[in-house]
Order: sequence, then C-alpha cells, then structure tokens
Amino acid sequence: MAEIHGFAHDRFAGVRRAFEDNFAQGLELGARFTLVEAGETVVDLWGGHADRGRQVPFDARTLTAVFSTTKALAALLIARLVDQGKLRYDQPVAEVWPEFAQGGKGAITVEQAMSHQAGLSGFPDEIDPALWFDWDAVCAKLAAMAPLWPPGTASGYHPITFGYIAGEIFRRVDGRTMGTALRQDLAEPIGLDVWIGLPDGEHGRVADLQRPSGLPNFGELNEPTRAAFLTRWSSPAGRGQAEWRRIEIPSANGHAAAEALARLMGALANDGWLDGEVILSPALIAEVARERVRGPDLVLPFEMSWGAGFMRNETVKVWGPGLQTFGHSGWGGSCAFADPERRLGGAYVMNKQSTDLIGDARARRLIEAAYAAL
Repeated sequence: MAEIHGFAHDRFAGVRRAFEDNFAQGLELGARFTLVEAGETVVDLWGGHADRGRQVPFDARTLTAVFSTTKALAALLIARLVDQGKLRYDQPVAEVWPEFAQGGKGAITVEQAMSHQAGLSGFPDEIDPALWFDWDAVCAKLAAMAPLWPPGTASGYHPITFGYIAGEIFRRVDGRTMGTALRQDLAEPIGLDVWIGLPDGEHGRVADLQRPSGLPNFGELNEPTRAAFLTRWSSPAGRGQAEWRRIEIPSANGHAAAEALARLMGALANDGWLDGEVILSPALIAEVARERVRGPDLVLPFEMSWGAGFMRNETVKVWGPGLQTFGHSGWGGSCAFADPERRLGGAYVMNKQSTDLIGDARARRLIEAAYAAL
C-alpha cells in the first residue's frame, strides 16, 4: 500500500479515503490532489512513486507534465492582457499578428481562436515532427494555413496548435513569451511551482510517465481529428525528452505541482484573490468563462461548451455539479478546475496515464468525494 502524505481537513476525510482507494486498487503510480476553498487550502494529498521502478517517492517537490491542463494557464494569461486593456476578445487576431490574415483568416477573432473555432486543429500535410521545436516556423506555418472548416461555425479542439496561436497573440501584445510572463508575473512573486518551459535545473524533479496501454476513443474520424491527433507529425518528436521539457508549448508541456494549479484555479473561483492580490478581476473571470460556442466538437467525441480557452462543465460534467464551473483536462488524466458558485478550486496530477480524453475516473472519484463533503 502506498504511503499517503499531506493533509485533508476533517470534513474532507472522504477525499482522503478516495485518494487511498485509487492507490489500493492499483490505479496510481504517483499522484497529488489539492483543493482550495475560499482561498484556503483544505486538501493537499500526495503519495506513491515518481519513477516507474518505484524507488523514488512522489513528494511535495515532484513536478508532473500536465499536458493540455497547460491550456488553463494560457487562457489565464490571455485574460490578464484583456483585463489590462491591452487586448480585446472581439479583436481580429490579425490586428496584433498581421500575417495571420493569410488563407482567409483575417476575420478570426481572439475569442474564436481561444475557443477552438479557428479551423487550425493540426497540419493536414506532412511536416517534420521536429518543426514543433521551432516556434517561429510553426507560427509562420499556422499564419499561412487555410482553415480546415469555416471559422466560427463550430469548435474543433486544437490540442497542440492552440498553444502557438495563443502564445503568439500574447507575445505580439506583451513582448514576452507566455512562459516568461507566467514565471515573472505569477509563479515567482506568489511562490507557485508551475512552469511553461522547464529550466534544466528543475528536470530532476519531474516524475516519470507510465504511458497508457491504448489510444483514447476519438469517435468518428475526420480530417480535423486526423490532423489534430492521428498523424506521425501531429505532436513534437525527434528531439528527446530534455528538449521537450525545455521548450514552451503553452497548450501541452506545462509542468506543475497540483498545489500551484489549485491555488490559481482557487483564485478564479474566489473573485481573483490569491495571497492578497487580485490576479484577474471578477468581471474578467466571468468573461473568460462565458460560453463562446456549444455543440458537437469536430475533434473531440463530445458535445463541448467552450469559454475563452476553458472547458465549461455544463456539457462535460466532470468537475462536480456546478454549471458555472470551468477548467481544463490534460492527456492521461490531469485536470484543474474553478467553481465560482462554491468558491472552490482544485487540481489533480499523476504520472500513470489513462486513456480518458476528459474526466479521468480517478480524478472524478476525488472531486465527487469533495462535493459530497460540502
């Protein structure tokens, strides 16, 4: 039986039991779950191992790759620019990134791009998978590309390209990369162990991944899904793990402790307050979470409701009962969510990956136990 560390306030004893059960049933290698209520951390549990050989403990300093849960960070960083009056959601992307107007994309707005409506879910024609390591080259290719469906007519999840689109919008407006801004504006001042682009000196803390045994169920396959997920070049390859950790892909390669993600999402559930600072105004929290598109997603096999970068719980119903809850999931099982109605934020990270695209069963068990205690 894995040794469980950390704490859960008495009324959240059921969350601790659920966390222990995940390990007892052999569902985990190493994992952490953190819950923040009204700005206070009420659950922070971790346990298991950070390596496949089960020699290295998964501890409070362990970082995990959170894959698409990184998109929550990208959504927050774009929202902060809007909050500062430097960007508008209804603004055409091409106003800040003129090259993006190529291929008939001149009218695509920031909010359409952030809600996966731009029609750029992946590259349909072959590229060298190592191209993903060249930021400027990928952005130039996306800027030149014609959409795979009429922009603004439907969402189609952009698993990797989202990060380059959001990140280049951010860079054109702010002058910094998203990873630099995250570090300088939030992580370092507040003390959050969260990264987009991991310095070499931190690589020793990263948990090994135990990959899933099969592929997720992508539903009915089409061109947007194939480009997004199913080609040899649909994700970065060819440069090794260290280089993948080092580069910045704000859609896919964030590294974090669950505690850091839960505190950020807890702030978005608590009028933006985090350690005496407002990281996002209440008006912008409502705006980033506001529905931009709803319907069958062209890439994911689900009916989706998208805010400006966040998945909305109303259709997927994976983060408790709240209809105003929003967040993001990552490949293999990680997630982070904010429930403004209950002022609750949470995050789950792990290193044994499942095949669930959204709503990993282990995280759902923990979240259901948390809501049962409220």
